[in-house]
Amino acid sequence: MPRDRFEQLVAEALDTIPPELAALMDNVAIFVEDDAPADDPELLGLYEGIPLTERDGWYGAGSMPDRILVFRRPTLAICATEDEVVDEVQITVVHEIAHHFGIDDERLHELGYG
Repeated sequence: MPRDRFEQLVAEALDTIPPELAALMDNVAIFVEDDAPADDPELLGLYEGIPLTERDGWYGAGSMPDRILVFRRPTLAICATEDEVVDEVQITVVHEIAHHFGIDDERLHELGYG
């Protein structure tokens, strides 16, 4: 799958986030990267930042944005069809946004976003 189509799927997944939740996302940017980090090459997504639940008075204007990374090649490697890619991208985007809101992996697995 070409990168531009994959990026479109990530954008479409973001569009499914309820507006009231999207409005609460603060200082976070979402990127597509081709490859996951070398130390975890099968990783599908990664949240880098300070979850909203951990921000306090020191966090403010001038803070670097949190980053959500969605990794294209590892996702494509586990999917046989475009429909599977669509589903996996949706799960990954929701999973990483949930980390932005302070939800940990254990709870996400319980909810089916593991």
